[in-house]
Amino acid sequence: MNHESRLQLAAHPFAYPLMRLLARLGPVVRVPGLGVVVNDAAVARAVLTDERFRKDGPGSPGDLWTPVLGPSVLLNMEGPGHLALRRKLMPLFAPAHVSALVDDVLRGPLADLDARLERGETVDLVDAMRLMAGAVICRVIGLGEVSEARARELFADGERVVSMVSLRTRRLSERRVAAARRVLDRIGDIAQAAYEAGDESTVMGRMRAQGLSAAEARGAAGAFFLTGTETVATFVPRLVALVHDHGIPVGDLAGSDDPGDLDTLVEEAMRVTTPTPVMLRSVSAAARVGGVGVRAGDRVLIVTHNCARAYGPFDPSRPHPPELRRLWFGAGPHFCIGYPLALAEIRAVASVLLSRRVRVVRRRAARGVLIPTYERLWVSAA
Repeated sequence: MNHESRLQLAAHPFAYPLMRLLARLGPVVRVPGLGVVVNDAAVARAVLTDERFRKDGPGSPGDLWTPVLGPSVLLNMEGPGHLALRRKLMPLFAPAHVSALVDDVLRGPLADLDARLERGETVDLVDAMRLMAGAVICRVIGLGEVSEARARELFADGERVVSMVSLRTRRLSERRVAAARRVLDRIGDIAQAAYEAGDESTVMGRMRAQGLSAAEARGAAGAFFLTGTETVATFVPRLVALVHDHGIPVGDLAGSDDPGDLDTLVEEAMRVTTPTPVMLRSVSAAARVGGVGVRAGDRVLIVTHNCARAYGPFDPSRPHPPELRRLWFGAGPHFCIGYPLALAEIRAVASVLLSRRVRVVRRRAARGVLIPTYERLWVSAA
């Protein structure tokens, strides 16, 4: 068994074997108690780009996150309201803007990481990524420069909320909703203070300039806080481990004049790790999913992990077909608006690590987490 499979089993000892079993049942299958399960990338993309399959109906992400984040945070919106809010937010995540933000926030932490590797130290990459992802999200929600302790504290707050959800969760209990709200109210207060200050050099200040209301800015900050830390923090250690385990010669990528070289490696690692292993949609009108008929109120479960892994083992030389490309970030009107920020963070950290040709010294899988990852991954320069 490879290390990625061990991570999946540690995170989801029951759900992961079930996902792999579902993959054998065909591209689309109706499973009592689960819904209509999609294991095919082309069918998944068709569902994600069809307005009859929604994020705000029964069994959708809206059931899960609306009690925590409110009704208007992109994660649980559809139609003209969703489009209008997305248009307001998109300029905030322009590649040039987020690259400048990441460069500013991570300049010091990356220099420290590089120096530690230069000295021959063994570094826990998981801990380093929590610190850096926490620092970036602190800046996004309206905090300026923060101490390591503050960045770690906020990252841990986000982890506590995300850990309330498993692949089987349909709704959060009242107790968990209350606990999540306590965390997100603190985030909202930070964001609102930055919003009211109106400094357009900050993300929250730019939200105000873009015409977002204070409530919209608070909701957006909460959503970014929950989704903007785990993906990057869990992915980079897995990327480095994949490179190490497969003996990929990537030392020259960091100095390459073509950023596409590094991006190709990142995209293939994303395919294998599949940051969003499952996506949910609620059917609003009669339709067909592959060869299976669905009706209003049905639940569609897109097993993104199966869609991606159907294309074989880790192989950065293999191009992705159009139906698969970045499927783990969604498609159509719900493609992840924070993708440029995540990619900027990943590029920045991976460039340092790969230029040092780091090797994995020891590792330990995380158990009982939503996104499979390492609890510890110790690396050193080769």
